[in-house]
Amino acid sequence: MKHSLRNRIKRLQVHVRQRVPTGVRLLLGIVLIGLGIVGFLPIVGFWMIPVGIAVAALDVVPLWRWVKGRRQKK
Repeated sequence: MKHSLRNRIKRLQVHVRQRVPTGVRLLLGIVLIGLGIVGFLPIVGFWMIPVGIAVAALDVVPLWRWVKGRRQKK
């Protein structure tokens, strides 16, 4: 698979960090997580949960350090 989920999320984080204002990123992440919880519905999906966590982690420093720490361990 040429583009793994991890690479796609990383590219999304760079795009969001550059184009979305700081306070809106956290709100966007929470909305994505909330919609991912109801992923059994037709339009939304469970893929929104990790994307929402990645977007919210851009504004939450402790969460960002936890995500980066887990990535370095692998």
